[in-house]
Amino acid sequence: MSDPYGQQPPQDPYGQQPPQQPYGQQPPQQPYGQQPQQDPYGQQPQPYGQPQQPYGQQPYGQVGEVPLSQPLYGATIKQSAVRFFKKYATFSGRASRSEFWWWYLIAVVVSLVLNLINRALAGPAPLPGDLTTEADVSRYFMDSFAYSMKSSIASIIFSLATFVGLLALSARRLHDTNRSGWWYLIILVPIVGFIILIVFWASAPKPEGQRYDRATA
Repeated sequence: MSDPYGQQPPQDPYGQQPPQQPYGQQPPQQPYGQQPQQDPYGQQPQPYGQPQQPYGQQPYGQVGEVPLSQPLYGATIKQSAVRFFKKYATFSGRASRSEFWWWYLIAVVVSLVLNLINRALAGPAPLPGDLTTEADVSRYFMDSFAYSMKSSIASIIFSLATFVGLLALSARRLHDTNRSGWWYLIILVPIVGFIILIVFWASAPKPEGQRYDRATA
């Protein structure tokens, strides 16, 4: 039915066309010769609206295994053990704090368990008895030394078997803090050297440590 005054009825809002781009107008372009800003350490910029990922943590939503050539931040105890043996004699590259300290915990626990088992199998320690002569004293010390070796032989074998791997892991942890692996030699300084080394191992990772990825400690 038409309007009695000749006016047209209003159009249905459904089916209206969206506003068109003005003819000939192009979307804004990147200034000529200007490249997108790159991260100084080769990392891709974070998508808009997502928080910037701190260095030393894996990117949000990362899928897949981290290559052995790179440190695995936030590694689990299983991952640390697997990567320790896969990189057993690799002194180049870096290792995260979780990789290092999880393996250190494994080594300590395994050594303690092996010592307990050895001592249980070795039986009671020799008693000094009557040390009246020099021969008695000498025999007692020999028996004590033999008992000590017998009660810790498994732990000694484990330590020797993992010694090179621990040296390599220690060097890679130092690299992640942007320190040379030769800093490990400071452990030769009694007491103080080991304390300093623990501080270095516990230090936060630094981006500059990437220079050790293809170098040798």
